[in-house]
Amino acid sequence: MDSGGGAGIVMMIVWLGIVGLLVASVWKVFVKAGKPGWAALVPIYNLIVLLEIVGKPAWWIILFFIPIANFIVAILIYVNLAKAFGKSTGFAIGLLLLGIVFFPILGFGDAEYQGAPA
Repeated sequence: MDSGGGAGIVMMIVWLGIVGLLVASVWKVFVKAGKPGWAALVPIYNLIVLLEIVGKPAWWIILFFIPIANFIVAILIYVNLAKAFGKSTGFAIGLLLLGIVFFPILGFGDAEYQGAPA
């Protein structure tokens, strides 16, 4: 009997759990910032809402479609997102490299939205 199918099912359940945790975390971050939580589920629109939260213009969405520029823009947005919730640049690095850990901390922790950084 092949146990690969069982392992695949277990991995799929774990993966769905991780995705569910990340979606719930981003949903909570949006709600804390006074935006609709369901926006976290809508592709492209969730980036526009994220740009609003960090105080960047909506036209920055175009930069996400330009190779290399999209990495730089993502870094800037995560730094500004961390600052908008009173967190440090180190926390922003955590959001970039370990989002599975830091987004739940931001969404479900005691951090409060302080407005878009200047």
